[in-house]
Amino acid sequence: MAGNLSVKRIGRLINSRSITSASSFKNGFKREFSSSSCDDLIGNGNANKSSMNLYSAINQALHIAMETDPRAYIFGEDVGFGGVFRCTTGLADRFGKNRVFNTPLCEQGIIGFGIGLAAMIVNEAAKFRYRSGNQFNCGGLTIRAPYGAVGHGGHYHSQSPEAFFCHVPGIKVVIPRSPKQAKGLLLSSIRDPNPVVFFEPKWLYRLSVEEVPEHDYMFPLSEAEVIREGNDITLVGWGAQLSIMEQACIEAEKDGISCELIDLKTLIPWDKETVEASVRKTGRLLISHEASITGGFGAEISASIVERCFLRLEAPIARICGLDTPFPLVFEPFYLPTKNKILDAIEATVKY
Repeated sequence: MAGNLSVKRIGRLINSRSITSASSFKNGFKREFSSSSCDDLIGNGNANKSSMNLYSAINQALHIAMETDPRAYIFGEDVGFGGVFRCTTGLADRFGKNRVFNTPLCEQGIIGFGIGLAAMIVNEAAKFRYRSGNQFNCGGLTIRAPYGAVGHGGHYHSQSPEAFFCHVPGIKVVIPRSPKQAKGLLLSSIRDPNPVVFFEPKWLYRLSVEEVPEHDYMFPLSEAEVIREGNDITLVGWGAQLSIMEQACIEAEKDGISCELIDLKTLIPWDKETVEASVRKTGRLLISHEASITGGFGAEISASIVERCFLRLEAPIARICGLDTPFPLVFEPFYLPTKNKILDAIEATVKY
């Protein structure tokens, strides 16, 4: 144990768990999502930018992390040849197989090796700092994982398990909405002193395309972003669901409803202050996520806002989420929180 621990304290480890699936294109088109309101956080406004999709932005972030920190390693299922989603393409060739290597098909072994002591995210990684009295931690451990609907993933490969990890003190949970966000948030996660579970929206790997700065930059964790300002109702979401919610906001605006849209970005610890300020202004709140509604993280947001803004609320808080069933393959359109479902909830909440 002591030997493993001493190695961990001088190493920075980036885990990756790949899922077998096909292309992440959905409906045959590319989706663009603006990140312009975060440009002031990136710096070097005149620096070179390239149009890239989400998986390319992830790949570039990993290259930067490996270049800037010789203690960084990447290991996991299939990462040596680029991974199922190609996010680690070229890394083994550039940095060598001693720093980028495959592991057996055993998630417990991957996480255990990353921690350097044991084999569980919840029982060990999250509690490493606490049990040592803050003498050492499991920092530098970033666990990348695809999540969410992909159009053909079925009940295994389309799940959204973020709420499970949000219930565990000691780890952070981060979910980007676009390529620019993915690169900046992943670099922040890798360099954070706490273990981070970094969920990547599966169907945005190739679908989401935008201009991404080529230089090294980071976005702060635990800071939500107001990506659309409004006065009548607040909408809160994360990851791939943001683009669906934005479409609903645009449709609602045609009916004279002004929607404020917030990207939470970090679920744990989440930015309560930004959401509270918005709800105090609008008096209404709608939360949407792909995960099942019961026990989803939307319930935590709802409870917290009721505690903080009860006297300011003009209507019950709405939650438009996945159904309480295993993710259905052919019935995916019925399961998902679609634009029309969100739009109906917006109108009902505003007219309450």
